[in-house]
Amino acid sequence: MFREPFPRIRPALGVAGFSATELVVVVAVIGIIMAASAPTFFSYFRTAAVRAGAEEMSAVLNRARQLAIKDNTSMCVTNAGNRVRYFVGPCGGTVWTGPNTDAAGFIQLASDISMTTGQVMFTYIGTATAPASYTVTHPPGGNTLTVNVTAAGRISINP
Repeated sequence: MFREPFPRIRPALGVAGFSATELVVVVAVIGIIMAASAPTFFSYFRTAAVRAGAEEMSAVLNRARQLAIKDNTSMCVTNAGNRVRYFVGPCGGTVWTGPNTDAAGFIQLASDISMTTGQVMFTYIGTATAPASYTVTHPPGGNTLTVNVTAAGRISINP
């Protein structure tokens, strides 16, 4: 008698996949969870955008402070909207140009961030001649954070 080398595997009777009702229930539950969590995601993105703008402004201010210390001179930081410029010496002195600046010396910040106009001057020892405060705003969401510079030259971000 001839015997097959590999016996045929027969599917068990009565075994089937998921029913259409079960699939619809699972998709509905996933949809409800997504709809409930969507506002949280949008809030997170708005908060993250304004935080990134405040961190970027803080980094720009810290860089000016470090340049003042390194070059043993004073550095003035001015801004207009979302552009920042460094001046060597007094505000309105010689424009500093370097990495990340355009030909006019402007440093472009994030495009979707607006900021209050102001200026601060750092001395050769890293202190600020006067305290300063910048309010960073994310226009679509209206979220704001404040970047503060103390007279000691310390830079912090506050709500």
